[in-house]
Amino acid sequence: MHISAIVGSYRKGGTVDTVIDEVLAAARQAGAETSKIYLIDRHIEFCTNCRQCTQKQGTGRGACPLEDGMAGILDAVERADGLVLGTSVNFYTVTAVMKRFAERLLCYAFWPWGMLRPKLRNKNKTRPAVVVVSSAAPALMTRLLTGAVRLMKDAAAMLGCRTIGVITIGIAATAPKMEVGPRVLKKARLLGTLLARGPV
Repeated sequence: MHISAIVGSYRKGGTVDTVIDEVLAAARQAGAETSKIYLIDRHIEFCTNCRQCTQKQGTGRGACPLEDGMAGILDAVERADGLVLGTSVNFYTVTAVMKRFAERLLCYAFWPWGMLRPKLRNKNKTRPAVVVVSSAAPALMTRLLTGAVRLMKDAAAMLGCRTIGVITIGIAATAPKMEVGPRVLKKARLLGTLLARGPV
């Protein structure tokens, strides 16, 4: 059992990273192996919307013509039995690096020219995912007034996962290093344990 985390925050050791570490620690305690990918450390080009990756039918991801680090990230994600996706909120949505990553997930859709909208290549969402979002706004407002949580859940679905839990951390910008509250950490540990159970 392997759980992989994709971190879209710009701060290593920040709020999102701390909560993800708690999720992964609980998963390890439950017997899983874990790994973490920081998107800020990877070379990811912008999607040019050429749609070459969407033209051929099939259940696997389409081939992207861009030569960067995205294929390696997706190879690691596809080998994982569960995922954690984390981002902070900037301008009412996910960070730019997480948005860039999410846009490149178009390769998991079949969308030939002439078709009005894309279709997921593989609709089986058997792997579990946890979404972690932090924001300067209160947690409830973050869920209701930003598109961050929905985008992250959609990204998880594109990757063949069903989101089993969302952790939203509010009021996360009042100091350079915020302390994460015990309720959030408790939820992170619970979800890490659930991730380690595998397919849903």
